[in-house]
Amino acid sequence: MKAIEEGTRIRLEKRNITAIDWIKEGQFGGDIRAYLFFSRLLNLDPQIFELICCCWKPEEVKEQVAAMDLEGSPSLLKFHMPAEWEPHSQCWMGWPERPDNWRDNAVHAQRVFAKVASAISKFECVTVCASASQWENARSQLPANIRVVELGMNDCWFRDTGPTFVVRKRISNSGTSVESVAGIDWNFNSWGGVEDGCYTDWSLDLQVAWKILNIEKLPRFLNKIILEGGSIHVDGEGTCLTTEECLLNKNRNPHLSKGQIEDILEDYLGVKKIIWLPRGLYGDDDTNGHIDNMCCFVKPGMVLLSWTDDQTDPQYERSIEALSVLSKATDAKGRKLEIVKLHVPDPLYLTDEEAAGIFQDGDAKARPSGTRLAASYVNFYIANGAVIAPQFGDQKWDDEAVRVLARAFPNHQIVGIEGAREIVLGGGNIHCITQQQPAITSAPLKPE
Repeated sequence: MKAIEEGTRIRLEKRNITAIDWIKEGQFGGDIRAYLFFSRLLNLDPQIFELICCCWKPEEVKEQVAAMDLEGSPSLLKFHMPAEWEPHSQCWMGWPERPDNWRDNAVHAQRVFAKVASAISKFECVTVCASASQWENARSQLPANIRVVELGMNDCWFRDTGPTFVVRKRISNSGTSVESVAGIDWNFNSWGGVEDGCYTDWSLDLQVAWKILNIEKLPRFLNKIILEGGSIHVDGEGTCLTTEECLLNKNRNPHLSKGQIEDILEDYLGVKKIIWLPRGLYGDDDTNGHIDNMCCFVKPGMVLLSWTDDQTDPQYERSIEALSVLSKATDAKGRKLEIVKLHVPDPLYLTDEEAAGIFQDGDAKARPSGTRLAASYVNFYIANGAVIAPQFGDQKWDDEAVRVLARAFPNHQIVGIEGAREIVLGGGNIHCITQQQPAITSAPLKPE
């Protein structure tokens, strides 16, 4: 393919004509993919795509695009990761089933996953992926308006194993609109590899992002750095939040320096400023301190920070540490950050009954009774017009979280999900089990 593309490029240069002129002349024949590379050369120019579709069936072109890896970085092709509050076309989720991670064969977790999916589906489309053995079960528990597709996985953390979607926007006098969507397929090692990871076989997880992009007929940016979606938060205006505890951990990319990792984040997320918090939430050992349990943007220039006033809680030191960094930081546009404290619930621990329901077969990380659970209200999902937030049965802090979120998102409905403890038992929460797919918007997103 590369030889065909290079040969075509040379012929065009010799004739001193553009790819668009060449296509208009009707110089076709051969493999479609030999010509789709023009989309890459011209930054996925819609005019190129439309011209190609005139000569082949559009559905055939889309099939080929789905299998096409884009050359170069997203930022080189003018893509960037949008903020999570920007319009979505749908939400992706997996379906839990591992008996060595979800107690009682995942029946309790499945009930809560269904509640989350149902809540989101009231505001945007939802696709739930389930294994062949679980498809009928998932279909029976989910509302009819939710699409259920068969897709194998080792576990259901789609924030981390699904694609990181990026967009290319068109700027005009009337505003900005999204014209193209693609996905980044990162490498994955079960949050730490054979020695430190949550399970020893993650071969199916490695295919999740690629399969989702193929289902949606979207092109892919492939990157071999080990990175999970829960380890990054962006404001859509050039700023990224992350933690040193995770991204600089020796069990992720020990061959890369901090500067090299920053270069990759800038090239692939389209950011210009990276704010590093030292550590994530206390007890978040599974992920080595993902940012999505600790801190997140709610709009440009404003963050929510997991907080506790209890100086005897190990979380207190981490919250103070993060507050110090954030208070001194500015975003990519030079703004000081407004920091809103979002109190964590009182400490939660895995009970004897819960631990007894987990089948410890030696493959997955052990979950002994008494383990501190990584419970955080920061781990929510922003849907189109709503915030889907965890509730842990701690009435004082559950209610306070809803009030804080309502002030942070005045134009969104706050939907609390009772029983979110079941997701925490598996190692994450609502943000961890969801992945938003940005919408292509023909109308301007905002005036210039």
